[in-house]
Parts: sequence; structure tokens; C-alpha cells
Amino acid sequence: MSAFGKRGNAAGGRPSFGTAKPMKGSGLSNADKKDEQESGGDQFPPVDDLAKESAVPVDGANATASLAAMDKLNARMNDDHVAADDGDGFEASVHKIKEQVLPRLLERVDPEAAATLGKDELAEEFRPIISEVLAELKITLNRREQFALEKVLVDELLGLGPLEELLADPAISDIMVNGPDQTFVERKGKLEIAKIQFRDEEHLFQIAQRIVNKVGRRVDQTTPLADARLQDGSRVNVIIPPLSLKGTAISIRKFSDKPITIDMMRGFGSMSEQMATVLKIAGACRMNIVISGGTGSGKTTMLNALSKMIDPGERVITIEDAAELRLQQPHWLPLETRPANLEGQGAITIRDLVINALRMRPDRIILGEIRGQECFDLLAAMNTGHDGSMATLHSNSPRECLARMENMVMMGDIKIPKDAISRQIADSVDLIVQVKRLRDGSRRTTNITEVIGMEGDVIVTQELFKFEYHDETAEGKIIGEYASMGLRPYTLDKAKQFGFDQPFLEACL
Repeated sequence: MSAFGKRGNAAGGRPSFGTAKPMKGSGLSNADKKDEQESGGDQFPPVDDLAKESAVPVDGANATASLAAMDKLNARMNDDHVAADDGDGFEASVHKIKEQVLPRLLERVDPEAAATLGKDELAEEFRPIISEVLAELKITLNRREQFALEKVLVDELLGLGPLEELLADPAISDIMVNGPDQTFVERKGKLEIAKIQFRDEEHLFQIAQRIVNKVGRRVDQTTPLADARLQDGSRVNVIIPPLSLKGTAISIRKFSDKPITIDMMRGFGSMSEQMATVLKIAGACRMNIVISGGTGSGKTTMLNALSKMIDPGERVITIEDAAELRLQQPHWLPLETRPANLEGQGAITIRDLVINALRMRPDRIILGEIRGQECFDLLAAMNTGHDGSMATLHSNSPRECLARMENMVMMGDIKIPKDAISRQIADSVDLIVQVKRLRDGSRRTTNITEVIGMEGDVIVTQELFKFEYHDETAEGKIIGEYASMGLRPYTLDKAKQFGFDQPFLEACL
């Protein structure tokens, strides 16, 4: 008996595992037979071949995809993530000359007088002075370099310095400054490092102060973070040391010069034709809509696009922390919150503005974002004759959106049972539009969900449309399909009051 409880073979050799292949007569020469015996012949292939065979699964396509995915992870692990130095280009040479010219230029210019001029007027005044300074420094520039130098110097004195060229680039949607030595931008949903740098931390802090001071905010040691906006409506967040450990950090969400409509979003592939029709009808028929999504998923863009469907005769009031909504309606009044003063007093919150807006005879109230107990006041407005109100909210799914709204109402000082809160949400909200930014950088409308009512203590919903993931291309682009659930919409009666019941039903089925 062997040690494993099995009887060995008669010759006393090793027990056999499986069926051995019969030996084949090959007719090879003696030298070839010797090589074959040393390698084990075709009965015992080399160990390297066995390792290769065992490493490859039966499904070759899945094996290739798996190996490619692991190669990406290994490359990411071994990458030192050091950005390439692009300091020898045209822009870099202009910035180096700017550092030499700027101190001498400031000696010859009255800052107060320069602040009263526009950029074009200032460039005209600077031109002879810049030529004089270049002659002193013995620097010769061609016409292109001189115009570029003038622009950089004017941006430095009146604009936002190195940020101006990033703000002027229409392909950039986000700008993220992580201290004076590192700036990232987002192009087509992908992050990449920018070729700009600030002189030092003081230079960056001065630009941050210039941004927030224009909208009556401040950033200093007592208030080291602030929300602001640029003249074009772009949203800005500033946070300074000691909260930011790498220096002053500025995050800018750029505002599109051309308003994005629902048809444009459909053309980008963000939704299907049927989904676009449903959203247009929902905006026109005064349905109460909550737009749910993560950071940077396109909630504000969707809210702007839906607002285009509002009747021009309606009075619309928008309420935001930092005003960035741009409605095209003639009767639109934007309101903005106010932070506390140095004594910690005088703050005006979103909830204060919502309560005040109810006294301003609005037809619709639009909140830039629900963050806290103002959710209860918005629900009350939706239930008291302000149909068609809209808001955005951070959440990852329609069901989570409803749960977050319940939690926000309970955050307040109003003591209401949870089932009463759920019932009020079910009575107020008609539609939840879920938007997501997928890993390939594309922004998609992934769900359109109706809120039907209550069943026991649970809010009942039904999904009208859903984005279904199918595959991914070799370039990483996600392929999917916008599927209609084929359900009769619960809000069909509301659409019927405005004469849109037939197209609404056809789009959903």
C-alpha cells in the first residue's frame, strides 16, 4: 500500500495518474532520438510549455482581455507619475521674458490709473513702455513674441494671470490649481496637467483674492475657504493654507459660452430621442423634477437645459450659493446666499431665501442644489401651487436620492415622523433624472424615474428609461443602449392638461 492508501503497480514504480500515451516509433536519427529523450518526447512536453498552457484559460478572448487589463494595472503601478517638463516651448520663453520685464514695467506705471483702463487701452499704453524696457534689457523680439508678451503682461495686471489662457480655451471644462507649481485641466472628460505655473504662493494668493473680491466675498486666515464666480458665470472654489497643505487651491468649473439644450445633449449621445422628448414635455408641463448625480456629472447643465422649456410668461426665481444658472426666460430673478461677516453674523442661507421667495409670487422655484433642511421648504413649495419647481441633489441612484431627501428633512429642527416625510416627498416629486459621468469621461442620463406614491411606509417608483451597459471599445469608450421600460407613465394626466399626453405616451412605450 502506498502512503495515500492506494496500491502501487506491480513493478514497484510510481502509481499512474491518468492514462499514459503509447510510445511512438518516429524513425528519427540517433541524435534526434537522444534530444527527444532528454526533452521528454511528446509524451512529456517541456516544463516551460506546460506553464504556458496552464496560464492561458480555455476562453481565448477572455484570456486576452484579462491579460490586457492586468498589463494596465502593472503599468500604472510601475509609473512614477512625473509629468514631462515642457519648459522649452514658445509660451515658456515668453513667460521667462515676462518675469524680467514686469518689475521694470511696474516702476513706470501708475497702478490706479492702469486699473481704470480696459485691456485693449492698456495694451496700447504699454506698447512703447515695453519696447523701452526690452531695449534696456537688450532683448529682441519678433512681432508675434511682442504681442504675446503684451497679452501676458495685461493679463497679469488686470486679469487672472496664467489662468487667462486656460479660461480662453473652449476645450477645457475644469481647471484645478493645486498650489503654485501644479495645475490640472479637464478636456473631454479626461484630466491632464497644464503647462502653466505661478511665480510663487503669494502670486497665486493674489489672484485668488482678485476672484473672490469681485463678488463681495473674501478669503483670508479667518475665512480660509470661499465660493465665488467669474464674470461669465463659471463657478470657483478657493481654499488656502492652513487648510490646504500644498498652498492656495483654486477649482474652476467653466461655464459654457453657448447654452446647452436638450437637443444638443441628445446629439452628444447623452440620451436617446425618446428620453429627450420626455424631458422636454416634463419641463413644459410643470412637473416637479429632481436632478440627481455625482460631482461633475452634469446636473447644473441638465437643469439649465430643462429650464429652456419653461413658458416665457412664468415668473421664475433661482436660489444658489454661488449663482451659476443661466436661464433664458425674460421673467427670471436670481438670488444668492451671503456668508457671515467677520463677527460671524449676517449670514443668509438657502433656507432663508426659499422662505422669502414664497412671498415673491413665484410660479416656479429652482434650487441650484439641495444640501440640508431647505429640502422641507422646497417640498412645501412644490405642494402649494409652485408646480414645475426643480432642484439638483448629490446621489448615485434615484432610490438613494429619495433616501437623501428624507435624511435632509430630518436634519432640520422640524419634528415630523419619517412616514409623514416620505408621504410628502411622494406627493411632491414627479420625476427623478439621474445623470452620471462614466469612466470614459462621457456624461449620460442613466435613469428617468417616476415617483408614484406610497405603499405602506415605502415610496413607490417606476423606471421609464434606463441606460444599459454593453461593452467597451479598445480606446476605452463605453458602448451601451438607452432602453425604454415600455410602461405607461403615471404623470400622463399632468401632461394631458397641457395637451402633450399623446407624444408623452408614444415616447414612453
